[in-house]
This record gives sequence, C-alpha cells and structure tokens, in this order.
Amino acid sequence: MTNGTGKTVTRVDLCEAVYQKVGLSRTESSAFVELVLKEITDCLEKGETVKLSSFGSFMVRKKGQRIGRNPKTGTEVPISPRRVMVFKPSAILKQRINGQTPTNGDASKDD
Repeated sequence: MTNGTGKTVTRVDLCEAVYQKVGLSRTESSAFVELVLKEITDCLEKGETVKLSSFGSFMVRKKGQRIGRNPKTGTEVPISPRRVMVFKPSAILKQRINGQTPTNGDASKDD
C-alpha cells in the first residue's frame, strides 16, 4: 500500500495504528492484525472470495496454461496453469482515493 508520498505501509504500521486508535496493547494489536490477515489468507487459499464492504473484494482466479515468449530471445515457453489473487476496489474506495465524497447510491454497485 502506498500513498501519494510513496511511503509503503507495513504490518508494523498497521499494528501501530491499531495500538494508537483502539487502545489494545502493542502485543494484542499485533496479534489482532495477524489474526485478520491470517483469516483473509486462509479464505483465499480455500478459493473463497473475501468481500469487505466499502473497501473491496479479494478473489482467486484460475488461469489456464498458455504459451509465453521470452522478451530477450523470443523463445516460446509454456506458462503452467496457476491461481492468481485479484483485488477489486469498491466504488466507495475508488471515490475516496480520488478525493471525492462517496455517494450512497454507488455504495452497493461496485462493492
């Protein structure tokens, strides 16, 4: 996650934010953040979609085998089937990152 200044937000930053805003101890804040991330990861690993209202959805998609090309040599190489994780931001999140006030009518459209 980066903001306009190019700063990357880390797990430590998230734990510190929970510590500052929720009032849990640093240890409890860290455990809380880790628990949330683990739950999201476990769900995605099982192929479930994780939908966070007003934020967005994390989904796992299956990609089939295809032929790729080495850009240096032009040699064709098979790319094996795999699963990829994608994130689709909600309409509310899109509006917020563009400095707009979210409207209630768009809240459920792209959530």
